[in-house]
Amino acid sequence: MTILAEPAVDYTRPKAFINALRSELLKIRSVPSTFWTLACAVLFNVVLAAVLAALVPGRLSASDRKTVDAIQLSLGGIHLSQVAVGVLGVLVITSEYGTGMIKATLSAVPRRGTVLSAKALVFALVALVGGCVSTFAAYFAFQAFLPGDGSYMKTSLNDPGVLRAVFGGGLYLAVLGLFGLGLGAVIRSSAGAIAALFGILFVPQILVQLLPGHWRDSIGRYLLMNSGSDVFVAAKREAASLGPWTGFGVFCLYAAVALATGYLSITRRDA
Repeated sequence: MTILAEPAVDYTRPKAFINALRSELLKIRSVPSTFWTLACAVLFNVVLAAVLAALVPGRLSASDRKTVDAIQLSLGGIHLSQVAVGVLGVLVITSEYGTGMIKATLSAVPRRGTVLSAKALVFALVALVGGCVSTFAAYFAFQAFLPGDGSYMKTSLNDPGVLRAVFGGGLYLAVLGLFGLGLGAVIRSSAGAIAALFGILFVPQILVQLLPGHWRDSIGRYLLMNSGSDVFVAAKREAASLGPWTGFGVFCLYAAVALATGYLSITRRDA
């Protein structure tokens, strides 16, 4: 009797990667934290934009009115929503390590790089859509809640730099989430990765203020938050900034390094 060997599964084929994408999409849709963190991101952005629109314009002096950046004000909630999206990026992978589900995932898809790539791509799309919804909603909420004496802050998406800044806010949130995902792949602990994310985001911002002025400007522009935030500032940027797309490129480099380190970790360490 001839025994036919079962053909080996080729996990390099596009169909295998598509199946991994479907699996990750199902996971991220079925986890309650996805809905709640994205809902918090939208809520933070929209509510703060409405509050700032209602309270700030009438309280600015004549000199302040000439220098205020209305778009930066309308997107002020990003500094809160970035926490929610960053945490979601961490949880996308650390939650599987915490429950042990990662072993089942890697049994179904032995190519660990495929698993991480699928997670990153699915999360990036979800975070980008959620981030852009929150920033555009915040922009329109800000415009809608401006009082009569705040007409000088009225803008249009057709104005120079406005569309780029509002869309750039969504890009910033998505890439920051990918940075969190990379940290999660390296550290594998939700608490540890979230602590590292917050530390990298906020601690250097504090320490750089202790440096002399010229050092502060030279180093500060390359910090994670500073480089990324340039992309959602419409017009009035600090002289020491890198500019919107150069800064965003540096910001993406942070995420790329985190994901590359996560790839090395997930492929060389046991689950």
